[in-house]
Amino acid sequence: MVVAPSTDADFSVTVSNRPVLYGAMATSTSKSTIDLNDTQTATNNGTENENFNIKGQYSAPGGWILAGTVGEGQYVHKFCNDTDNDCVTPPTNYTALTTEYAPLDTNIAVDGSVDFQLQITTPAVSTSTVEQHVDVTIQAVAP
Repeated sequence: MVVAPSTDADFSVTVSNRPVLYGAMATSTSKSTIDLNDTQTATNNGTENENFNIKGQYSAPGGWILAGTVGEGQYVHKFCNDTDNDCVTPPTNYTALTTEYAPLDTNIAVDGSVDFQLQITTPAVSTSTVEQHVDVTIQAVAP
C-alpha cells in the first residue's frame, strides 16, 4: 500500500504581546516597542513551515497617512526582525512598513516563532485631535 502525503496544509500565525500602546506623543517624535519593553512575537500555529509577511496601514482614523518620511499628517512605522537582527538601536536594521506585504521571516518551523520590534514616528504636523490606531498585519504563507 502506498500512502501519499497530505496536501491539506493549515497556515496560521498568532501574535503575542499585542496591542502595542505607544501612548501620547508629540509631533516628530519616535517611540519603539523596545522603549516600551514590549517585544512582539509571531508564532507558527499551522501544520507546515511558513513564511511570515508584514504590512502597515495606509490611513489611520483621523487622517494620518503611512509614508516613507514624516510630513504633514504623514507618519512612519517601521519593523525589525529581532530574532535575526540587532534591533536595540532603532532605526538600525529597521524597515519602513508600506501597505504591501514585506518579508518578516522565512521558513518558520511548526511551533517556531519570530520576535520583532516596531517603531513609530509621528507626523511633523498633525491637526488630528483623535486617538490614532496604526494597525500592523502579519500574514502566514507557504514557503
